[in-house]
Order: sequence, then C-alpha cells, then structure tokens
Amino acid sequence: MEEYRTRYERWLAADAVDEETKAELRAIAGDEKEIEDRFYRDLEFGTAGLRGVIAAGANRMNVYTVRHATQGLANYLLRKDPKSAEKGVAIAYDSRNKSDLFARETAAVFNGNGIKTYVFESLRPVPELSFTIRKLGCKSGVVITASHNPAKYNGYKAYWEDGCQVPPPMDGEIIDDVMKVDMFDGIRTMPRAEAEAKGLYVEIGEDLDAAYIAEIKSRLIDPETLAKCAGDLKVVYTPLHGTGNKPVRRILAECGFNQVHVVKEQELPDGNFPTVVLPNPEDPRALELGRKLAEQIDADLIVGTDPDADRVGIMVKTPEGYKTFTGNMTGMLLTNYVLEARKKTGRLPADGFIVKSIVTTEMVRPMAEEYGVELRNVLTGFKFIGEQILKSELTGKGTFLFGFEESYGYLCGTYARDKDAVSAAMLICEMAAICKSRGQSLNDYLESLYQKYGYYKEAVVSMAFEGIEGAAKMKAIMDGLRADPKTEIAGLKVLEIQDYQKGYLDYPKSNVLRFVLENNCWVCVRPSGTEPKIKFYFGSNGKTAEEADRLTEALKQEMTAGY
Repeated sequence: MEEYRTRYERWLAADAVDEETKAELRAIAGDEKEIEDRFYRDLEFGTAGLRGVIAAGANRMNVYTVRHATQGLANYLLRKDPKSAEKGVAIAYDSRNKSDLFARETAAVFNGNGIKTYVFESLRPVPELSFTIRKLGCKSGVVITASHNPAKYNGYKAYWEDGCQVPPPMDGEIIDDVMKVDMFDGIRTMPRAEAEAKGLYVEIGEDLDAAYIAEIKSRLIDPETLAKCAGDLKVVYTPLHGTGNKPVRRILAECGFNQVHVVKEQELPDGNFPTVVLPNPEDPRALELGRKLAEQIDADLIVGTDPDADRVGIMVKTPEGYKTFTGNMTGMLLTNYVLEARKKTGRLPADGFIVKSIVTTEMVRPMAEEYGVELRNVLTGFKFIGEQILKSELTGKGTFLFGFEESYGYLCGTYARDKDAVSAAMLICEMAAICKSRGQSLNDYLESLYQKYGYYKEAVVSMAFEGIEGAAKMKAIMDGLRADPKTEIAGLKVLEIQDYQKGYLDYPKSNVLRFVLENNCWVCVRPSGTEPKIKFYFGSNGKTAEEADRLTEALKQEMTAGY
C-alpha cells in the first residue's frame, strides 16, 4: 500500500480527528489522485512557514497542520531559551477564511506548552505583528495569513524576537523540530479559559494600535512641507477586503489627508474576496473598482493594499488615464524621495544604507551613488532586509534608510522588520502631495528620474506548476539551466552566472540562478518559496524607454520559450 494511503486511513481512524474532517475525507474516497495530493507529504513548514489550500489532509491548511507546526515551534523555543515561556509569543491574523480559528488553535498549543501568548482581539496587519513582538519583548510571533494568494489558501508565518521572519539556519532547525512531532499524539493544548486563568492567554489591541500608528507617523520624511499641501491630494483607497482598512485610513487622516475615498465594495473584511480574481495589488485587475471611482471623482492617486497589508500597489493619474505602477517603479520613487528629502532637510547620515533584493531594479544603484549611501543586495524575502537592519544595530555600523522588493513591499524605519503597506501608503501619499504642490505628478517625477539615471525596465513571469507533477517540472527546469549553462541570452553575453544553491559569496544557500549580462541587463530564475510557481525576473537598461522595453521583451521571449 502506498504511503499516502496509509496516511489517509490513519486520519480516518484517528480519535483526534473530528467527524466533520472525516466526512470530508470520506467524500474523496473514490478519487485516488485527490487522496494522493492531500497526503503524499506533510504540508511543508518551509522558510516562510506554512502556506496551502484550506482543506482536510496532511498537505493542506487545517487545525491539525497548524497545531503540528505550532508544537514544533514551541519545542524549538523552549529548547533554545528556557525564558521563552515567560517572554511569550505574539499572534495576529488577517481576513482570510478560518484565520481567526487557526490563530486560536495556535495559541492553544503554545499555552498547552506553558508559553504565554499575546493575541490580537481582531484582524491586524502583518507589520503590526512584527512591531508588537519587539514592543512587548516576545521571543517569537505568528501571523495567520496567505498574503496575496487566492481565497482558497491560508498560511502561517513564524517570526523571531527581532521582529523578522525566522532566517536561515534557524528556519531549518525549526523545520527539523516540526518533523519530529507526531501529527496527533505529540500535540499539547490548553483551553482558552484555563489559559486566561493562568495568565497564559492575554488579549491585546487598541494600545498596540496607537503605538504602531505613532511610530509610522514619526517616519514622515518632510512633515513641515506636507502640512501645507496634504489636503490638496485626492486619493482613492481600497483594502481589498483585508486588514488595511482601519490603519491606512487612520494614518492618512492623522497626516492631514482629508480627501481619501474608500472603495465601498472592497472596504469590509471578506475571506472570499468576492470582487477580485486575486486579492493582490500586483494584479491591475484588483484595482479596477478603484480606477472607476477615481475617474468619477478625478482622483490624483489610487492606493490598494493586500489582505495582510504588507504590500501596496498604486495607479497614478496621467493625461492618458490612470497608469499602473510596478513595484519597481514605486520603489524607485520612494528611494529617491527618501534620499532627496533627507538631504534637503539635513538628515542624510554619512553611514546611510538602502537594501533591495537581487531580483529588484538596478536603477537604485546610481541613486545610491548620487547621494553617497551604501546599497546592499539580499536574497528574495523581506526577512533578509530585516536581517540587515539587525546587523547594523548589533555592529553599530550603518543607518538603515529604506528597503524594498519588486513584489510591492517597502519599509522606511526600524520599528518593524517586515514590509509595511500602512507606512508605505503614508509615504506614497506624502510624496504625491509634495509633487503636486510643485506642479508635478508621480508620473512626471518618475520620468525625470529616468532621464537622469537611464531607462531601467523590469518584468516578471510566473508559471504555475501544481501538485506532484508540478514540483517535478520546476525541478527539471532548474536542473536543465544548471546542466546547460547559457553563454548568451537574447544576443547579450552572459558575464557571470550566480548559482546561490552552490553557494555564492556570503549569501545563504538558495535555489536561485542569476545571469549577469552585458549592458546592465540581467535574468534571475527561482521557484517561489510561498506558491507552486517558478518565477523568471528580467531587468534591462536603455537610453530610451523603447530600447529598454525591447531588451526586456527579448529576454522574456528567449528564457520562457518552451515552458
């Protein structure tokens, strides 16, 4: 009998499994392929925690896989630091289906192991969880979210005491501890009432909100100038049925933006995300209702945040209509704005540094040189940007100014160690208002930067490969690129192949290939750490927008042909 069949039958026979779950599993008894997909492996506690489809089974998100992961994390915490129990764990969750249930189950397991938990009374953004861990002095943190994935998904992100998602090699050690736990027999839980009576379950909320918002507000770059023009900016905002609604509207109001119009159809939390194909501001379709409202009221700017409010996307009014900005475009603008405004106000430190990922635009490199700040490159994953903040604090070398990834994540300040759509929305609106006060749109501002630094254009192609077969296909793609290394791509010479899996410089090992090409062009390929996808990233540089677009398209066509 196949291993997956043994697992399936164990779930059906286990006393620990509730009848509703067993009924769901009995309903697929005649579907061998579905049984195999649900049970051929445990849902992987990977470098970004858990993420999977909500359903019954070992390879799905449900109360049993959540408890399993939490028990492993609890064992790790207690083994690494005996004081973990009293330091505790902060827990947050977003608007996704069953997020509140999974958060309570997470707390129950920590409490069952004698570990104190601080649990938000309702949904909160991911960056507020990062902030809260450090504010309360917790040893760890967990947030229940699947970020921008489709509605059928949920997930579980684990954080460390510095407010970052757990980095390597710690993530691997936690994975080892999780795998040692029996799915049913090795779990310890405690009812909430008992945990509250013992002081192990503490509900948190408004006080942390106020502290979080105050920290963000203190990161305004040019508050004096903004005070004169914030009221002139007309903004459309959509939280895409997620956690951003209250904190984004609050921070914008406190900063003087009194013309903020919310997309009513997407205002309230809803884990089914009924108005969008994907609850992802990277997808222009997600902001379509925002665009319609913007056209009605002649808004200057459209801002959208994803369900856990760590990513933000924008559309900008131009004479031709509303233009979608990529994460790279917004990141370029914010980087230059932060550096430019700090220099103008005399607050640009001599040891300042900015951080980006290796798949993010190279346009910020000449910006860093222009302003005399260091540019640090890290692997994909905002925890690596957070790691650079911690490194600077521990060594006393360097002042963190700004960090971003092409995937719409930005951070200005050290109050959190993860990307923050709440603070990014504030800074984007600050930048837009100040630009408007001098007769300039964000599109005009971007064009001025292109003319100064050159036209850098980027693209990303994501290819989905679901299930067992998909995992094998992704492995075959990466193996093929390594077995037959390219010397030329789209007529451009390959100057260097950076294979991070074999070990490149002092980067952590990761299944990533990056091709450095002539003329400041590059290609990067990596399987996603959070979705069943392989991603191809492209970057080019030209004297004109047309030249850069042509180069990027040629790279895309050659690298993705045949897949």
